[in-house]
Amino acid sequence: MPVYPDTRGRYSIRIRLQPRALFEEIIMGVRDVVFPPGRQALYEKNRYSPAVRSDRFLFVSGQVGSREDGSPEPELEAQVRRAFENLNAILAAADCSFDDVVDVTVFIVDPETHFERIWSVMQDYWGEAPHPTATAVGVTWLYGFQCEIKVIARIPDNATR
Repeated sequence: MPVYPDTRGRYSIRIRLQPRALFEEIIMGVRDVVFPPGRQALYEKNRYSPAVRSDRFLFVSGQVGSREDGSPEPELEAQVRRAFENLNAILAAADCSFDDVVDVTVFIVDPETHFERIWSVMQDYWGEAPHPTATAVGVTWLYGFQCEIKVIARIPDNATR
């Protein structure tokens, strides 16, 4: 950062201002929330944001295999597919795709039993290399679901707000 003397002999640092959206988020506490079509009521009921834009990144809340009414798909593979459909709807609402994902965290109930089945279905959505970083975490409970997928994506330069 450039340092400049002022008229009294003191030095100051000139900082390039960030874009307005980042300014609003940092200074005013305004979140740039992304809602997928048709599911806003579900997120408002549960009091969380499905995704938040911050600078050039999209932070997506964990997605489960829930139907439109919030209930889980009964079969494990169907839950994983529905979780990815829900995730992809949020990514699309932010002009992103899974190709823009840089980090994935998967929470799995009873991973010793479910990991291989979940991981095999996930590969259908994973895309081509290079792949995002990935972390799998074993948990004891996910509100009736068997897995949850949370991601961070880089928002493409050509994305509209």
